[in-house]
Amino acid sequence: MSLRSWMLKPSLQVLVLCLVASGICSASEDAPCVTDTDTSCGDDDSSAGCADPGCGEDIDCGACEYTLLDCETLFGSVLGDEPLLKGLKNQKAGGLTYSVGAELRYRHMNEKNRLRPGGPGQSSYELWRFTPYVQANYNDLVGGYVQAIDASMFGLDAPYTPTQIDVNRTDLLQYYAELNVGDVGDGNLKYRYGRQFLQYGGQRLLSSLAWANTFRNFEGHKLVYTSDDWDIDAFAMQSVNAAAGNVPQPYSFDRVDKSRWISGVYSTWKGIENNNLDLYYLRFDETDSSAALQDGRRNTLGARLAGKQPVKDGKTLVGTWNWDVEGAWQFGEDNFGSAAYRDVQAGMVGALGGYTFEDVTWKPGLGGIFYWGSGDSDPTTGDINTFNSLYPLGHAYWGQIDNFSGQNLLDYGVQASIKPHEKLSIVSQWHYFDLAHATDRIYNIAGAGLAGSGDKNVGNELDFVGTYTHSKSFNVQLGYLMFFYGDAVNNGGLARSDAEQFYLQGTYMF
Repeated sequence: MSLRSWMLKPSLQVLVLCLVASGICSASEDAPCVTDTDTSCGDDDSSAGCADPGCGEDIDCGACEYTLLDCETLFGSVLGDEPLLKGLKNQKAGGLTYSVGAELRYRHMNEKNRLRPGGPGQSSYELWRFTPYVQANYNDLVGGYVQAIDASMFGLDAPYTPTQIDVNRTDLLQYYAELNVGDVGDGNLKYRYGRQFLQYGGQRLLSSLAWANTFRNFEGHKLVYTSDDWDIDAFAMQSVNAAAGNVPQPYSFDRVDKSRWISGVYSTWKGIENNNLDLYYLRFDETDSSAALQDGRRNTLGARLAGKQPVKDGKTLVGTWNWDVEGAWQFGEDNFGSAAYRDVQAGMVGALGGYTFEDVTWKPGLGGIFYWGSGDSDPTTGDINTFNSLYPLGHAYWGQIDNFSGQNLLDYGVQASIKPHEKLSIVSQWHYFDLAHATDRIYNIAGAGLAGSGDKNVGNELDFVGTYTHSKSFNVQLGYLMFFYGDAVNNGGLARSDAEQFYLQGTYMF
């Protein structure tokens, strides 16, 4: 059997692991006190200590009967409510606390006519991702985290150019060390250095991009402050993988892009009941900026208010209001579209809101969607007015078929949801897209500027996504997405038939 065949059969992997483990899953009176699988000691006083790693001074371990490693505790059930390898979570050995785990994700894709590199076309392909990790902390003073990744793409049935976010074979996704500096005021301060994610707020500007097959990662410094009322992060990072804007390195070790920095302060105030208020300043600096891309030196000031308000009839939950409103202003300088640097004056407003009927069969929900990312009304002036959406989770906001980034874009939409079963949810969205300025370009999901026709309407999109959550460990998602192109595409060089995408995804975490 090939390695690929092995990786595509998680059930076979689990079987082999359990067969190997069966050799050490045996009862022993002489075994050290390792687990709490059986605390049937000789008396009540001694049995209380058998649940602790290691033997207490007053515990007679010989009086206990337990297993050294119990298969059920260690491995859980393959598709049960408890995760595989659950016995390796939050383990203690003296002052050391550690966890070991991983995620396996497989996605089948079938799509046609997206606004992506290579032009219109249809292709079917498979995406596979494996991300094991180890986390450790010593006496809540120092800690570390290491996460690997193996992401592959295969099964192409038509000529196709893989995107920069599809493939990263046998690499390190995250690795960092963390020092607990101590109490500062009413909170605690930690310092972290190394390769890590940046993910904040609603992820309109900073996201780890978990939807992509390779995530998005950075490397550098971070200060993390937490208190009852405030969470404040200050960071200075450089891009690592292609999803973060670096040169693709799918078959070699990812190294940082030393010309590109993202830094800033992101704070969340939790002092408003049922709300979080985010306030942030972000600094993007590309010293090797390109006239073909939006980069340059941009500063972003922004705020976001997000929350939920339950509605009750007595003690009965009747419904839930939810909202998420964010705005940002961007300034600096960029040479996008010309050899000379020009002043940047741009902005963004995004809003989501809705209501869920909690006491009605299937718990239906209904909501509205709005987004505006500024464009440039006259590219010949001394200003650049096109907003740069930095490192967003575009999949969550601008249509799940992933045609657009949030630059020069107007999006009006509605969302509806139902929950036919406690483990099954179905969500549908409809988006109507215009360009903020017809004189500016259409920007695809990668932020590449595509020449439009001079018309404003880009089209509309209808999405259906169903998610079955079997347990905390295992879920399956199915999506069918349709895009109907408007005059801005159909009347120019981008003309193509309407787009479709179908995907089926399974995720298993342990």
